[in-house]
Amino acid sequence: MMTDDAIPLGFEQHDHKACMADALASVEARCTAEGLRLTPVRRKVLELLLQEHRALGAYAILDLLREAGFGSQPPVAYRALDFLAEHGFVHKIERLNAFVACVHPGENHSPAFMICRLCNSVAEAHAALAKGTLGAAARATGFQIERTVVEALGVCPACSEKADA
Repeated sequence: MMTDDAIPLGFEQHDHKACMADALASVEARCTAEGLRLTPVRRKVLELLLQEHRALGAYAILDLLREAGFGSQPPVAYRALDFLAEHGFVHKIERLNAFVACVHPGENHSPAFMICRLCNSVAEAHAALAKGTLGAAARATGFQIERTVVEALGVCPACSEKADA
């Protein structure tokens, strides 16, 4: 479980192969436990998104699916993305109209995204919005928050280092 002070995955150095394997194993276990069908196309889309901590649009995913020998019609990518998003395995980055693999697919959480405006890399962090100012405002008005999308735009450490060089 990610704590509030944990470094967001995406900008930190980590064992990416283990990261991908752990995420796939978590998704497969949840699909098995809940009777969800992780079809070959859905699995491939998830693998493509896990390969980089960068958001990919549906058409970029479709191109990669085509290269991998899967269907080339937009509904192929959109149906897979809809399934993966519905079950919390991927998140839609509204600002980019693109998708990123969830770094905590087995957890019920409120993600916040830090998006590099230069390279489109995305780091996912935990947002405890219901406990903060937004949560207080919602409670004061009797509003029940069901879903939030928090996206911050800036420059990632790698791009910042390149600019400083």
